[in-house]
This record gives sequence, structure tokens and C-alpha cells, in this order.
Amino acid sequence: MGNDAHGETRDPGTGRQQGTVEIREITDDDLPGWDRALAYGFLRPHVEDGTELRRLTFTPGRSLGGYDAGRCVATFRSFDTELTVPGGATVLADAITAVTVSATHRRRGVLSAMMDRDLAAARERGNPVAILIAAEYNIYGRFGFGPATRGHGWNIDLLRAGGLRPGLAGPAGGRIDFATMEELRKAGPELHDRWRRTQPGAIARPDAMWRHQTGESRMPGSEWKEPFAALHRDSGGTVTGLVVYRIDDVWDGSYPNCTLTVSDFMALDTETAVALWRFAFSVDWVRRVSVENIGVDDPLPLLLHDPRAATPHVANADFTWLRVLDVEAAFGARTYGAPGRVVLDVADPAGHADGRWALETAADGTGRATATTDEPDLALGVSQLGSLYLGGETVPRLAAASLVTELRPGAAAAADLLLRTPLTAWNPNGF
Repeated sequence: MGNDAHGETRDPGTGRQQGTVEIREITDDDLPGWDRALAYGFLRPHVEDGTELRRLTFTPGRSLGGYDAGRCVATFRSFDTELTVPGGATVLADAITAVTVSATHRRRGVLSAMMDRDLAAARERGNPVAILIAAEYNIYGRFGFGPATRGHGWNIDLLRAGGLRPGLAGPAGGRIDFATMEELRKAGPELHDRWRRTQPGAIARPDAMWRHQTGESRMPGSEWKEPFAALHRDSGGTVTGLVVYRIDDVWDGSYPNCTLTVSDFMALDTETAVALWRFAFSVDWVRRVSVENIGVDDPLPLLLHDPRAATPHVANADFTWLRVLDVEAAFGARTYGAPGRVVLDVADPAGHADGRWALETAADGTGRATATTDEPDLALGVSQLGSLYLGGETVPRLAAASLVTELRPGAAAAADLLLRTPLTAWNPNGF
């Protein structure tokens, strides 16, 4: 691809061009101005310069800037990451982030130019899918993305919960110890790499994220305070889980009324999870536990003596959005819930996933998608295809919302059996 492109529009009343923005790959020298444009785009002009932090994640050719008269007015960055799909395999996803267009340059086709360029390059590199986290719901569907995982949390009243159910046992011989931030940086990545391969929708957590979580690097405008971190080890000394949390210091007169907020939680098995939750629920002075983000079907509430004590977090919403770029590669990588065949008629204006595809699955869980001229069973857009890919959404629900059209009676239920997953897709990592 060339090194620059342009985004432009015309005034709907006069037909006159309103301005041209040059889209080009940025260099290391461009980072200070790009960083300022990013701050303005995220409505944070007051934050300090973040150029050195940007350098930690800068890869030539993967960051774009929109320029008008030499000034950066739009930002865009992508990087490759491993995405776990149903069955435990991974695909290389084009992860899109740092997307902004200054308020002075909206509706000039700038975002479209950057997105089209990046998705075309990702397809050329062989990325089967692209992913992003949408700040606003109504922006990215027009680029073929659909919500594919949800962020989900719980607020737990410990007095009402009554602790964990009697009889729940932790690992024999296991132990929990506090960890320094340096110890967390050493033990966390290996644990996360083991855990993410068991969770559809999870992505790799880069070193820059561990540095940020442990305070080694600071995001501009953020106030970092060292959290509590505790590691669980089995009887052989292997780390099998972690919990990272903070506690507010709130008192009701002479009565402690603190909330423990869990910001990171990983457990390789149920026994480790039980041990870590028992530990978190027993911290002195704590009356409530807020779990900011955990799997949608995590059994945490059912571990409580009274599950009604867990109420949904106010911020529960769609999280990772996914766009299919290569249907054959994407659907050939994951596993399926039942044998069968369904023909999908996919509409993709950009052309990456457009066409008629036969999804054929075998009794052993393997499957493939191939182009076909057979009569279709279901018609859908590429955004809906992205929502279904990881199993985070169901075909019948999309059909009920008129987002999928059933062309053969019973096809929605049949397709749902194929795409069903035993564990709902979830991604705890922002990017």
C-alpha cells in the first residue's frame, strides 16, 4: 500500500469540498504531535506529554496520523495479538486502538480512510479477524464490526452473602501470599498466557500492559496507586491464580465500611478460584466486594451462600468488537458444538467476507467454511457474523431482533447448535 491517503467530504448544500486531510504512516519524530492529537481526541488536553509512553508500543507502519496543514488531527494504531477462539486455538487478530478524529475535522471521511487502509493491510498480512473496543456503540458497525464479548461485573454485599457455600474446598496444600509489583511482573505474564488459552475471546497481554498495571510506566493523566496483589500457588509451588485489588478507606463513624474492588482475577481451576475468593471475602474492614470485570458465565454468585447478594455492576456492557476479514481462515480455526451444515449469505460492502459460505462441522468439533453457490439458509451482515464468531451472541436472538434473516425454517436453531460454545467468550484486557 502507498504511504498516504486522503479523507475528504463535500458540503451537502453546495457540493464544495470542505477540506482535505492527508492520511499517512507516522514516524518516531511524529510522536509528540500524534500524542497531542490523541489527548485532544480523548478530551484530555490537560494531560502531560506521553511521547515516551507511546514509544514503548510504537511499531513503524502500524500507526497512522491525519494531517491538515502539517498539524496532526487524527490518530489510529493497530498491532497483532493472539485471540483465543472456541476450542483453545488462537488466531492472529488486528487489534485497533487509539482511534481519534479531532472535533474540528469530523465528517470529512478521515476515520473511514484510516479504517479502510488498516483493514486492507490486515487482510494482506493474513489476519483472519480485526478487533477493537468501541467507545460509542453506533460507530463501528458501519465498518463491519459487531459486539463479540461483554464486560461483566458484580457488586457483592458480604453481610447478605454469608460467605462461600459450606463444603467448597480449595486446593490441598495450596497457599496465598502477597506479591510486590516486581513479583507480579515476573509471575503474572506466565500465568496469564496459560489462562488465556482456556478462555475464548481472551487476548495476549503485552509487556506494556504489565508495566502499566504495576506502576513501572504511567499513563498521562492517570493517578496510579499501588494495589494489593496476591498469588495462589499449588502444593508444588506453581502459580495457579492471582487477585489484584484496592480498598477504599471509608468509615461510618467508628464502624468500618470499606469496599474491596477487584481489578484483576485469574484462576486456572475452580479450587484456586474458591481459595482466592475466600481470601478476598475475609479481608478485615471490608463490607462490600466490587468485581469490575469477570466472565459472563463465571459461577461466582453460585459460590455464595446467598447468590442474591451479588448484583450486576452498573458498567456491564459490550466490550470487544470483532470483524471477520477471512471467513475460511477464521471459521476453520475454531471448534463447534454439533455436526451439521448451514449456508450463510453474508453481506459485506467492503468485500472481505462478502458472499455465500457453507459452514460444515463434524462430530469431532472441527469445521470449515467454504464458498458455495447453494441456496442460503440464513442471511446476515458481516457485523452479525463477527458477533457470532466467538459464540458471544446467539443466532435465534439476532433473528428475533431482525438482524439475521431465516431463509429456511429452523435454520436459526440449527446454526445455533453448531456455533454453541461451552464457555461464553470474554476478554478482560483493554487495549
